[in-house]
Amino acid sequence: MLEGVSFGLRDSFELIKAASGEAIIQVRAAGGGAKSPLWRQILADIFNAEIVTVNTTEGAAYGAALLAGVGAGAWPDVDAACRRTIHVTGSTQPNPDAVAIYDESYALSRIVSGAGADLPQDGVRREKRQIITVESLEP
Repeated sequence: MLEGVSFGLRDSFELIKAASGEAIIQVRAAGGGAKSPLWRQILADIFNAEIVTVNTTEGAAYGAALLAGVGAGAWPDVDAACRRTIHVTGSTQPNPDAVAIYDESYALSRIVSGAGADLPQDGVRREKRQIITVESLEP
């Protein structure tokens, strides 16, 4: 079940990569699911990206509060607000052996679901890099 949900998240992950033209090197996980070391490892392996946890579990609500703080003048911009308030508390690195297995399984799942043509499959690592935030599901 965790792998199936993670493959669904990877669909979104691939769309973000394709739209931005950038490789994603870090994913910030928040919410109840982020507490699970097993799920964080599965996500790291399926995304082939570092999964980090941060000092807040309220992803979307916290982000909205930070935006309000920027609007009210508490911080000069969003980057400053994030640097001052959000801190990495843990890191899960992808396991190269598991990445290879999950890449094959993901490709097969795309074929079986009939959605294989919807997502880029070039595997090209791009020069630009970004960090995204994924709010995980409550278990």
